[in-house]
Amino acid sequence: MAVKTAGGNSAFHNTVNDFAHIEDPNERRRLALAEIDKAPFGWYHVRAILVAGTGFFTDSYDIFCVSLLTIMLGVVYKHDKSGVLLTPQDTAIKLSTSAGTVLGQVGFGALADIVGRKKMYGLELILIIVATLAQSLVGPGPGTSVVGLIIFWRVLMGIGIGGDYPLSSIITSEFATTKWRGAMMGAVFAMQGFGQLGGAIVMVCLTVGFKSKLDNVSSYANCTGECQVAVDKMWRALIGIGIVPAVCALYFRLTIPETPRYTFDVARDIEKANADVNHYVSGKRGEGDVDEITAATTRQASIAQLEVPKASWSDFFRFYGKLRNGKILFGTAMSWLLLDVAFYGLGLNSSTVLQAIGYGGGATVYHKLYNLAAGNCILICAGAIPGYWLAVATIDTVGRKILQLVGFVMLTILFLIWGFAYHHLSGHAMLAIYVLIQLFFNWGPNTTTFIVPGECFPTRYRSTSHGISAGAGKIGSIIAQGAIAPLRTRGATSKDANPWLNHVMQIFSAFMFAGIFTTLLIPETKRRTLEDLAMDWDMGNESITGAPAANKSIERGSDEEPKV
Repeated sequence: MAVKTAGGNSAFHNTVNDFAHIEDPNERRRLALAEIDKAPFGWYHVRAILVAGTGFFTDSYDIFCVSLLTIMLGVVYKHDKSGVLLTPQDTAIKLSTSAGTVLGQVGFGALADIVGRKKMYGLELILIIVATLAQSLVGPGPGTSVVGLIIFWRVLMGIGIGGDYPLSSIITSEFATTKWRGAMMGAVFAMQGFGQLGGAIVMVCLTVGFKSKLDNVSSYANCTGECQVAVDKMWRALIGIGIVPAVCALYFRLTIPETPRYTFDVARDIEKANADVNHYVSGKRGEGDVDEITAATTRQASIAQLEVPKASWSDFFRFYGKLRNGKILFGTAMSWLLLDVAFYGLGLNSSTVLQAIGYGGGATVYHKLYNLAAGNCILICAGAIPGYWLAVATIDTVGRKILQLVGFVMLTILFLIWGFAYHHLSGHAMLAIYVLIQLFFNWGPNTTTFIVPGECFPTRYRSTSHGISAGAGKIGSIIAQGAIAPLRTRGATSKDANPWLNHVMQIFSAFMFAGIFTTLLIPETKRRTLEDLAMDWDMGNESITGAPAANKSIERGSDEEPKV
């Protein structure tokens, strides 16, 4: 009698075993994965995108809000009586999230390869929810600092955000149809644009809601009494609202089935993987029905043919110690690092660009905060969001490598123009360059550096490798904010607060130029199955499932016939 297992939902489904009559486990694996690879794009794919994308919406919302958070904390707590945080405090709050993100990306990425995607997915969202809610409720005390508490909770929140990168990428990749896998992963990542916009819109609404308390005060330093209380309520509401989309997606994440590729290639449970595959493409809730006795018998009989080394750090280093394998991981990681140096450094110019469109500063605290939020809404809609969705529309036809290569070339040119012609550009010219840079960031390497690591690595290394690549990117953001950003004030005077900003833009162009060469190390993954991509690696004497090397021709892809 078949026993129905727990779990599964309408976003990530599973099925009855259609291939139980086939004795060869590798052939059963090939046929089962073909069900996913060749499935027509349907509503269950849309639901999967929304569940994974909601996490990225939340991640981006929380990261975007930090610049608004530090402004309002300065207003409320006035650490140097000028209405702004001290520079070290401001920098520490902003860097704390990135530091936590690095830990989460590598840690959750490795654990997802060791214990499985299902066991980890949702835990990172719980951590984000708890840390975000705690941030919104902290306050100073005789023995505590509000800045220190915010830093502590933002590190924990960053760990959760970091975990979302490899998990959402890998799970979407392993459940996606081959034809539209890039678009599905790109759509998940594109939710970042809506997260940034959502944070700006919430700030606009809060500012308008407290207008009567803010409109009579001319500067942050003079914001006391009702104004101070209003700003205190605003930053807590801004941060706290960020948990709403995360809570909505939590159930679906906690109840997903294990990805069939992990079940096949790492857990080596053929019966369960077949059931999961077929249930997923059927669009039904729950996991597939599987006879436990049959599953145990099949697992024992096929273990010799599907034996694969368990994921471990020693096995990982042995695999990437081979030049052919290591250079691809180096290419994905360094491309992401080089990109994020300039991507996060671009914010250095936001005040100049906002000034050019009439949203810089203001006569009162209300106008300062409103212009900051509304101006960011305009910039996000002008460059970031169109770039994300142009990438979604073209990535499965143009290809990942081409988009990344063209993106780095265009960004090199744009940063060179901005750096060397800085003192000759009008405000509107800077606005145009800023929008174009945002466009080519997202319609290029910002999207492709997320997608390629989720596709090109073998199953048992896929999540760890994506986590390392993403962690390298966040190290790039730390370099931008902690090392390069301070250079802009070198030689500052009362008349020119950022005399070295043009040279910083020139430095960013050098990073973009280097990205052209790291892009040459990555493979083109367009319209290739994950199994076919895995055959590009030096697997030693084993195939991707541990079968003898002679059987590799069978495994070149679930939609490819073995060659005779």
